[in-house]
Amino acid sequence: MKTTAPRISPLDPGSSEPIYRQLYEHLRTAIASGSLKPGERVPAARALAKELGLARGTVDSAYSLLTGEGYLQARGQAGTVVTPGISLNPGPLPALAAASPALPRQTAIMPFQMGLPALDVFPRKTWAQISARCVRSATIEDMALPSDQGLESLRTAIAGYLQVARGISCTPSQVFITSGYRDSLSLIAHALLKPGELVLVEDPGYPPTRQLLEALDIQAVPAAVDQDGMALPDDMGQGYRAAIVTPAHQSPLCVSLALPRRLQLLAWASRQQAWIVEDDYDGEYRYSSRPLPALKSLDRDGRVIYSGTFSKVLFPGLRLAYLVVPEAQIQRFESISQVFRSGCPPLTQAIVAAFMSQGHFARHIQRMRKLYGERRAMAVSGLSKVLGEHIRIDANPGGMHLILRLADPQPDRLLVQRMRQHGLFAEALSEWSLQSTPQSALLLGFANIPSQASAEALGQRILALM
Repeated sequence: MKTTAPRISPLDPGSSEPIYRQLYEHLRTAIASGSLKPGERVPAARALAKELGLARGTVDSAYSLLTGEGYLQARGQAGTVVTPGISLNPGPLPALAAASPALPRQTAIMPFQMGLPALDVFPRKTWAQISARCVRSATIEDMALPSDQGLESLRTAIAGYLQVARGISCTPSQVFITSGYRDSLSLIAHALLKPGELVLVEDPGYPPTRQLLEALDIQAVPAAVDQDGMALPDDMGQGYRAAIVTPAHQSPLCVSLALPRRLQLLAWASRQQAWIVEDDYDGEYRYSSRPLPALKSLDRDGRVIYSGTFSKVLFPGLRLAYLVVPEAQIQRFESISQVFRSGCPPLTQAIVAAFMSQGHFARHIQRMRKLYGERRAMAVSGLSKVLGEHIRIDANPGGMHLILRLADPQPDRLLVQRMRQHGLFAEALSEWSLQSTPQSALLLGFANIPSQASAEALGQRILALM
């Protein structure tokens, strides 16, 4: 079969739109205009990546989007072709994708919002009182330039909390305050990784991880996830410089990394002098048993960098997260922080430090763990009652979102587009994967669904769009 090489206009690395999304748009336009005809074979991802000077994962991401939306078909060893018989004028599948090629950035809170804690029960009165005291007690020194590493009182509070709650033994000097996960990962990459190096990431996995690595010219290599978490590939040798994992609740499948795989991963990192980045974004929220100890708690050779955040346990508007780095790497991270970072607002840090030291933080997490267990059960019951024959909900031990497997053969991306257009939030599981035939499912946050009746009403709205 003849392979057609589409003419790709120059991609803009300075654009706010990711490179893979730009490539997706160019290819989709080529198909819609007839430059790429139904049944024609498109270049192999590796060949196109080489031709355009891109990482292989960038092309894989663009091809995955096009495959999920029905433009391309993967045929194994026969390659990837433009879907035979695809109707481009107006054809319901491509017409919908063409009309809305990219989901708009969400600013308003919507039902099923992902990554959003239960803001309706946040102790705002207590938070306001602590905030007022911190403002009144601010000194001239507090108004000067903030420390690149973070406020000492907050780093001390975090170190104490991790010892008790996550089994991590660390000192405040090992803790670095950041402005969120992206800032944390960027700091790690600048401190420990180099352009061109290979980093193992989960597949499916959190999309911003791949996007940030790609922006730094670091190649993200996907590793499949099964019921025991990320499976290390057979070729785990010196080629990989790091692995980024979500061991407590894999993002997005919510499975936990099994102990044998944790030990295997630690042994590999020690043997190859590689790094493990543990993204513990919501490890506190486990409902079937006590929260699992962090992977970092098993680290005896200083190869794990622990990444935590306040977005899920307090609220994302804080823009506050943290890292725990091995003692041998403190000086390196201090140097990189001075070059690439400007620090986080000390007043915000002081408020969180007081909230933690006065015991409010631990009590809040305990209340939320109980509440989320209840809200999860109500959301599952309500959605199952309405959508029972159309979906199957995964039985996850923890986390803050549900995975709805679609029984009907329809692309999850298209249903997500329809839901967003009608005021319902959802994310498509296939968007989180680089596989040629990704899993199809909806990802729905349940933390702000207050009752089973609310879940049933929302389920009726989803049913009308299926």
